[in-house]
Amino acid sequence: MNGMNWRGIRAVMRKDLKVVTRSKMIMLPMIILPVILLVIFPLLFGLAAIFGGDMLAGEMDDFRQMMGMMPPQLLEQWQGLDMNALFFQLMAVYAFAPMFLIVPMMVASVIAADSFVGERERKTLEALLYTPLTNRELLAAKMLTALLAALVVELLGFVLYAVVVNAVGWPLMGRIFFPNVTWIIMVVWLGPAVAALGLGLTVLISSRVSTFQEAYQLGGIVVLPIVALMIGQFAGVVYFGPGLVLGLGLVVWIIDAVIVWFGVQTFDRDALLARL
Repeated sequence: MNGMNWRGIRAVMRKDLKVVTRSKMIMLPMIILPVILLVIFPLLFGLAAIFGGDMLAGEMDDFRQMMGMMPPQLLEQWQGLDMNALFFQLMAVYAFAPMFLIVPMMVASVIAADSFVGERERKTLEALLYTPLTNRELLAAKMLTALLAALVVELLGFVLYAVVVNAVGWPLMGRIFFPNVTWIIMVVWLGPAVAALGLGLTVLISSRVSTFQEAYQLGGIVVLPIVALMIGQFAGVVYFGPGLVLGLGLVVWIIDAVIVWFGVQTFDRDALLARL
């Protein structure tokens, strides 16, 4: 990283962040999805646990079967909880954890999708490519913009989710119980790695397609592993605990490094100019 033109990189980042805040196409998904995932979902979990006691009782056999697939180390943490509190813990704290990763990944992907193809649609790509920034510096500016925005939204979203979960869960738990160790590791380690994965792939896609919608839709493929992880939890195949989160984070960071290296090696300004 020595010899990098950080002044030029920061200039591109400031310009991109201004574009982001002024674009409804970019801002709306960054607002709507976190509100749905981090506010509405925990509220629904809490209301179902508090006021849906009869409904839960009617589904007791299915609930017991689901709990039977949970790892023993997780069940030990929930000893002494009644059925309603157990349901809320299962949904809001354990099952929902992988879904939270969609927030930083989505934010990073939306902004990264606009990185080059958005410049082309706004007729500003040619001016950008003729700047004195090297290929590595230009890619760094685009990726850091998306990563910075994703980390800010992730942190704010985590704080918001913690407030909502503790507030809704207070009648059930009688105490502040969230976050746990798994969530803290996920927010500071795995979440940034997942955001970097989403933005890295999407930036590469953005430099090769013609429209924002194409880049965003293709970049959305990276959400599939998160969905698979959530399904694996319910099936009892994986246990989303501290060890798994640390290991997944390490693997994803290694993949990120490969993607960044590949992006630097394959980035072609002349090819971008030819598609103008």
